[in-house]
Formats: sequence, C-alpha cells, structure tokens
Amino acid sequence: MPIPNKNYFQRKNKSKGPRSNERISSPEVQVINVDGSNLGILNLKDAIIKAKQENLDLIEIAPNARPPVCKIMDMGKYKYDLQKKLNKAKKKQKKIELKEIKLRPVTEVHDYTFKIKNAQKFLSKGDKVKFTIRFKGREMQHAKLGNELMDKIKSDMEDIGKVELQPKFDGKQMIMVIQPL
Repeated sequence: MPIPNKNYFQRKNKSKGPRSNERISSPEVQVINVDGSNLGILNLKDAIIKAKQENLDLIEIAPNARPPVCKIMDMGKYKYDLQKKLNKAKKKQKKIELKEIKLRPVTEVHDYTFKIKNAQKFLSKGDKVKFTIRFKGREMQHAKLGNELMDKIKSDMEDIGKVELQPKFDGKQMIMVIQPL
C-alpha cells in the first residue's frame, strides 16, 4: 500500500481578510501611501519594497479594480479596525422576537386587561405578538366567541400595532399576529 502524501490529510487554510505583500497576484498595482496620497501605478515588487521601508504592509483594498488598489498600512491595525466595524454594526441590529400570549374564549376581564398591557409593552419594545385563543371541548361550537375576542384585541391594539396575520383557525386554536407600527 503506497504511503499518501503528507499534506493530503492537512486542512487547507482559507485565508481570512485581504491579500497582502507577496500574496497579491497582480504584476502592477495602484498604490496609496500611509497619509492617503496617491503614488500612482507601481510594479508589485517596488510597491512591496516601499512598504517594507516604512515597516508596514502592502494591503489589497480593491482587488477587482484594474489595476488593483493597494494601500501601505499596518495589517494588524487594519484587521482590528475591520473587526471593530463589524462588531459595531452587529450591535446596532435589532433582533425582533415573537412573543406569544395565550387566551381562552372565556377569559375574564381582569386577566384580559393584564395580558393586553403585556402585549402593548412587547410591541413598544419592537417585538411581534402572537395571540392564541385555545378552545377546549364544546367551546369549538362557539367560534364566534373567539372571533369577538380577536376583534376586541384588534381594536385595543390599533394605536400601537397593526395586524400582520389575520385571525385564523389552526386545529383547536385561533391565531393572530400583530407587529409594531
């Protein structure tokens, strides 16, 4: 049995981030200096030498341009700044959750008002609210009670949210989804 190549089992490392220095494939590059001034189109070797003289790296900023645009800067600082930008963008994102409020067609007034206040609190935070009315036994024969309750919920919520999913039956329960305005 032949011995497999030593590198056969090793994972190929996919490079993370932009190409720099010798990894740049184009023979000529547009070079931008540390201070932001344009040095023009240079041979790749000359550009790398110029970057090494300043103890910095030549980093490919726009690889799809002809010729590719490269900037002389510190690679570590560049990666750090990119990571900071990504984290800042991720922090600004709002993740919308779906909160569920379960009711029965015979829910008492106090319980109803308590659950409506919670729903309004959820909507003001920017979350969607799913109202579920569960029917048991012979309550299925009185579906109009569920429809009346859903209409009452709609009228109580119209100033803070709008109906995304109209009330519909799903087995032994009635479902409606309201999203914030």
